[in-house]
Formats: sequence, C-alpha cells, structure tokens
Amino acid sequence: MSQNTDQPIIKLILAGDTKSYAKLITKYQHMVYNLALRLVGNKEDAEEVAQDTFLRAFNALADFKGESKFSTWLYRIAYHKGLDVIKKKRELKVSSIDSYPNLDVIYLESSWDSLEGKEQKRTIKEAMEDLDGDDAFLLTLFYFKELSLSEIAEIKSLQANTVKVKLFRARKRLASILKKKMEPEIIEGYERK
Repeated sequence: MSQNTDQPIIKLILAGDTKSYAKLITKYQHMVYNLALRLVGNKEDAEEVAQDTFLRAFNALADFKGESKFSTWLYRIAYHKGLDVIKKKRELKVSSIDSYPNLDVIYLESSWDSLEGKEQKRTIKEAMEDLDGDDAFLLTLFYFKELSLSEIAEIKSLQANTVKVKLFRARKRLASILKKKMEPEIIEGYERK
C-alpha cells in the first residue's frame, strides 16, 4: 500500500469527488480498526476510534502533504484518537519497567520451541490481549504491520530511539506474559516424563 497508489484517489477527493473517499475507507478500515482495538482494548471503543479517525482524516485531507505514506498518516490519527478515548475513560495505565522481574530467557526459549506454529500464534495473540494498549499497538505496528522505527516514530510523535526503547520494554513485558501463560503447560509436560 504505497502512497503512490493513494495519491490519485486523494486528488479526486480534494477536487470535490467526496464519494471516492469510500475507496480509502474500504482499503484501510480493517487496519485502522485492528490497531484501534489493540490500543483501546474493546470493540465498541475501537469502532468509535475508527469512525473518528476516518472523519478526522477526511476533514484534514487537504493537510496531507504526501511526505509519508497515507497509511502512516492515518495510523497517526488513529493513535491519537485512541489516546483520547483512553484518557476519557481514565484507563491509561502507566507501569514501570522495574515492576517486571528479570526473565529466564533460556527457559522461555526452550518452552517456546516446543510449541507448534499455530499454537505459537494463538499464544502470542492471547498474550498481546493482556498487554496495555500502547504496548500492543507498538508491537502490532512493528511486527504485524512491519512498519519501520521511523514510521512508528512519526505516528507517535517520538524520536526513533525512543520507539526502540519502548519496543524493547514492550517485548520484555510480552515475554513475561508468555512465560506466565506457558509455565502451567511446561510443568505439566515435565510431570508426564
């Protein structure tokens, strides 16, 4: 989804063909909704964020200069709309990295290798649901949407190095959650031997 494929549609919309905006909505609706869901944590709020994102993007389309991909610009709007919802509901949780103990990486890796591919994906998905919205959002952008650090930095209005640190911390929290989820299965496996 490059910015070049979106430019002709954007030009049509800016020239007055507002019905063409439906093409952009269709193209990006699942992406925006899924990111919003990761950030806010529930379907109703994610739907609200997605609607607000597309409304805001439409109203600000003339401000889109094409210096980045349209999807990156849209992610940024979705991110800020998601933060607005979180702030309204006072669900913003700030946790210190110090509250997470050091992980036994060798233990986690050996356990992880014992899981099948589909089971790994299911386990990761469940663990991502246990992360706070910002961590899940970052990991989704980086691993599932395969955005670069600089693209994520632009979305979140941060420096790339700050994003790198936040990703490191989010991965560490995800690893902790995965370890907790996998411990019962591993203990059960050792007891069978």
